[in-house]
Amino acid sequence: MTDSHRPLLPRAVPVLRVAPGTLQVGGVDGDPGLRVGPLPDDGAQALAVLLRGLDGDRPVGAVLAEAVAAGLDRAVVSDVLDGLRACGQLLDVSSADLLAAAHTPAARARTEVELPAALRTGSAGTWRRRRVAAVVVDGATRVGVPLAAMLAASGVGRVHVRDRGTVGAADTVVGGLSAADEGRPRTLAAADAVRRAAPEVDLRPLPPGTVPDLLVLTRPWAAVDPLLGHLHTARVPHLVATVRGEVGVVGPLVVPGRTGCLRCAEATRTDAAPGWPALATQLREPPTARTGPPAGPVTGSTGLCAATAVTALTQALAHLDGTAAPLALDAALELRSPDLLPHRRAWPPHPACACRTAGPR
Repeated sequence: MTDSHRPLLPRAVPVLRVAPGTLQVGGVDGDPGLRVGPLPDDGAQALAVLLRGLDGDRPVGAVLAEAVAAGLDRAVVSDVLDGLRACGQLLDVSSADLLAAAHTPAARARTEVELPAALRTGSAGTWRRRRVAAVVVDGATRVGVPLAAMLAASGVGRVHVRDRGTVGAADTVVGGLSAADEGRPRTLAAADAVRRAAPEVDLRPLPPGTVPDLLVLTRPWAAVDPLLGHLHTARVPHLVATVRGEVGVVGPLVVPGRTGCLRCAEATRTDAAPGWPALATQLREPPTARTGPPAGPVTGSTGLCAATAVTALTQALAHLDGTAAPLALDAALELRSPDLLPHRRAWPPHPACACRTAGPR
């Protein structure tokens, strides 16, 4: 690891004294940990103070110099840092991540909570990638607004929720729109909900012609809306994240040129059930134009909406971080009560769909 990287020991990692002169770092809930010692008692205390001070601000050279000034052996401290890094307890903040981190005390406190998770799931520069990313959430729903708030709290720098109309009583949900928002414009109420989670987030709409890093479709049947067919040709990555009836649906995640598209899923459905297009047409219609349950707002239970939003968050961050293959590529993750665990349903590219020629896979 180069001196340009700065060691970070997350605050949640315990530094414990298990015997005189012996420390244990981590390793209390089945996670890997490291025991160090025996050391002289004052040496163990100095090492504990040094480890608790690893906040990602100082390069390795500066940390080792502090260790020597505190009377610790440079080689021993270097070995401890290597051991903690090898067991996954010590993380390294790159210069790019440090520059992208917030510097006001309140914003920094929020960053310190989120940064370790970003670095563990990603790589050097992951936090910076999140800070410069832009996500548009289409639908201020019981899934869309909590998801937007969690994306912003997880470090995504620009999150815009677009919607029309006003907030109704059925739209309120924990972490999203509240009862105090009833009657307000949905877009403004959603912006306030996101701002409560991350006051520093950019909530503005993207400039015309700008392609977001991800568009999230949170209306129940947006995936079968023919008006969204342009997303593939416009090269806009998009993710379905919604509740349909009593089923949470996350995916497919469409990355133009790499995956199948939403039309592929519809073609696959039609192959299995030739009557599907007629049903899909009815599902897209406004509730006043037909009988049956409404297709407009997301009305799932609080637990189902929350589980769907969290599952969508993991897939969105995997895509934005660029360091993992999201499970929702060419598939949907479906959640049902009572366990609310995601079950993967494959939606492969359809051989008759033109999206297969849109770019290299």
